[in-house]
Amino acid sequence: MPKLRKRQIVKKNKPLLHLLILDQFFIFEQLQLEEALLRLDNRNWCILNQGSSPAIVLGISGQPLQLVNQTKMKQNPLPLIRRFSGGGTVVIDENTLFSTLICGHSALPVHPYPQSIMQWTAELYQPLFPDQAFALKENDYTINGKKWGGNAQLITRNRWLHHSSILWNYQQQYMDYLLFPPKSPDYRQKRSHADFICRLADYHLTIERFNHEWLHQLAMHFDIVNVDVEEVKHFIQQPHRRVTCLEAIDEFSKNHH
Repeated sequence: MPKLRKRQIVKKNKPLLHLLILDQFFIFEQLQLEEALLRLDNRNWCILNQGSSPAIVLGISGQPLQLVNQTKMKQNPLPLIRRFSGGGTVVIDENTLFSTLICGHSALPVHPYPQSIMQWTAELYQPLFPDQAFALKENDYTINGKKWGGNAQLITRNRWLHHSSILWNYQQQYMDYLLFPPKSPDYRQKRSHADFICRLADYHLTIERFNHEWLHQLAMHFDIVNVDVEEVKHFIQQPHRRVTCLEAIDEFSKNHH
């Protein structure tokens, strides 16, 4: 991933954005860190993580038995993680990119409402796809009507968080863990996972190029400061409301009627 200087020279009057770049950081620990920074810190953050060991991540109200293939989980269990934000279920692996923004309400001229935040982030991503049919469809980033990035949000009294899981590449064996959800976007039109999603690697030359262009877009709105993960890990240990958790996989072995 691109490295920025400790402090970029930018125009005045831009809010600070603290940038944390991770590599193969387990998604459970990333979500714990995000939740802690949202609830305990008052700075603006961008967290970029390139890959994680395979896992399934549920939204705060997701029901595992409705969303995850029980047979697959019994044969080869994956960690089942419940995040603190809403949204759908995703399966992630070493080829998934993660991008999270945590901002104060006053940091940007963006209304702290889900659709306003979605539209603002989509406008940032748009220039990264000059030759493709990029579009924001409901809560997803798409190319030619296929999803390459899913999003979830949490808005508190003073801050909002928007995190995205980006399909740089994926293995079909992991996608098979996901059942067709009870609720799905209208634009999906009941398509299977194979027909509904796409690999961003088919449209961008390299991960490094993609991340560099994304940070360039953010630098138009923020003064970016690099932070090392060791500087912020202590937030996880501090007292705060904790929703992020590992779910018990033995739930799939019970007899449900």
